[in-house]
Amino acid sequence: MPPATTQLQFVTALLQPGATPAGITTAHGAPDPVRFAVYRNNVVASLSKALEQRFPVTEQLVGEEFFRGMARAFIAARRPQSAVIAEYGDTLPDFIQNFEPAASVPYLADIARIEMFWTRAYHAADAAPITLQSLAAIGPQGLPSLRLTRHPSAALVRSAYPAGSIWAAHKQERIEPIGHARPETVLIVRPDADVMVHVLPPSDAAFAAALLDGAPLGEAAEQALAGNPAFDFGTALVGLIGLGAFSAIAC
Repeated sequence: MPPATTQLQFVTALLQPGATPAGITTAHGAPDPVRFAVYRNNVVASLSKALEQRFPVTEQLVGEEFFRGMARAFIAARRPQSAVIAEYGDTLPDFIQNFEPAASVPYLADIARIEMFWTRAYHAADAAPITLQSLAAIGPQGLPSLRLTRHPSAALVRSAYPAGSIWAAHKQERIEPIGHARPETVLIVRPDADVMVHVLPPSDAAFAAALLDGAPLGEAAEQALAGNPAFDFGTALVGLIGLGAFSAIAC
């Protein structure tokens, strides 16, 4: 059997309870599921631990027992695609979105998205954010067609729930009530040494999403104004630049 086929069978069996690949045998040549179970248990335990470390608030919200059960279901369905263990779990938020036992916590997937993007931001490439001075040098006539390059660490989570406030509350020693149930748009970014999580003003959500998707300033402002006539272009732009959401200006 080709080595690649043997390796694939071995990896596949690791996530299939009861399966034992060829080559894992007793001294008499018979399949040895007990021996192989040692490998399987170590792999599942390692992946579960990685998920617990990457999604601590997600685990807090549902409890350790539920999270571990959900993690096992995820591990069985989504094997790692990278040798870097810190990257495992990128698709956990989407999995939670469709995980029926978690339906009673409808904002859980968005909390997991914040934590997933937090880890990505932590490991993202360093880049100096643009400044207001560099933007001012363009002049007002050139602004509508201007595009801003998203900072390598920047990501946006648009939630129908107060996901940013819930996440922030659970990062404190004493968890205080949120006090509202409004939708929130959350910017995760690491312009300097620390990853920052910001809840954006509701009026700026569409504008931020359009800019981070690469839309020109003028088009992004039109989209924001269409949804909110009171949208303030200058305040929103200054705010996003001040948070370090962009790393370059593309004319």
